[in-house]
Amino acid sequence: MKLVVMLPAFNEGESIANVVAGIPRKLNGIGSAEILIVDDGSVDDTVEQARAAGADKVVSHGTNQGLGIAFRNGIEAALSMGADVIVTMDADGQFDSADIPRLIEPIINNQADFVTASRFHKQYKAKMPWIKGLGNRIFTRIISYLLGQKFSDTQCGFRAYSRQAALRLNTFGRFTYTQEVFIDLVNKGMRVQEVAVHVEQRQKGKSRIVKNWFNYGTRAMAIIIRSFRDYKPLRFFGTIGLITLIPGIAVGLSLLIYWAITGRTSPFTSLLYLVVILVVMGLLFIVLALIADMIGRQRRINEEILYHLKIRRYMDEDVK
Repeated sequence: MKLVVMLPAFNEGESIANVVAGIPRKLNGIGSAEILIVDDGSVDDTVEQARAAGADKVVSHGTNQGLGIAFRNGIEAALSMGADVIVTMDADGQFDSADIPRLIEPIINNQADFVTASRFHKQYKAKMPWIKGLGNRIFTRIISYLLGQKFSDTQCGFRAYSRQAALRLNTFGRFTYTQEVFIDLVNKGMRVQEVAVHVEQRQKGKSRIVKNWFNYGTRAMAIIIRSFRDYKPLRFFGTIGLITLIPGIAVGLSLLIYWAITGRTSPFTSLLYLVVILVVMGLLFIVLALIADMIGRQRRINEEILYHLKIRRYMDEDVK
């Protein structure tokens, strides 16, 4: 069984060498382990430092394209390397590579397809700025509610994927990927486990992703909304339709009862326009929900075809 540890990196020259050097090469249940660096357009010596520290492969972007794209390209590169298990971790030294064996154990034992480190598990509570902790709790509760499962940390980048999960995975976000991965894999029936880990503050520098909390929150929320729309279109558009249709019907019935009792609609005549708008909008959204649900079925067929194409592609590369 082959393990590939993938590190997306952007201008992490000050810390990446220590991270790469600390990654264990010999682990129980793993025949070989390799380190993959996805350089997202770094302008410092990230690549040189990583190679000098022992990285086995480096995939470089000519320009900074975003963590979401770096992650997606990294998964593809890891599969091309013949990975049976893929671990992703940050290149800034926040995570302890000694936790990798615990992270991959459920996958090796066929107990999970996707294992994510948790900084807020019962066994451990990470210390972080209150605004970051609040944002993490909010997003985690949103994801847990949408998926019908309880998670404690859906933003952590320290994760392990089985080959099956990596082949099934399809993400589209450019800015980040952490929330979208949960939505994608859970909706595809992948088994998810959380493992408590200890986290250090960044060794050097500042976060490349969270430069502004409001900006991060709005962009991450947009990714969640689009993912929910794509995987649950009937529920997404149907809910909007009912939110507009039900008040329209309620107001309309109230006006009808008022007219039946008094024989007139004044002084509420203008509400008739509101009733028409709400009812028409509600019906349109419900029709849209049905159409989107049919499109969603086609998407699932296309993803199944893509999954089998990936299997053939990476099997051919393994043979080569």
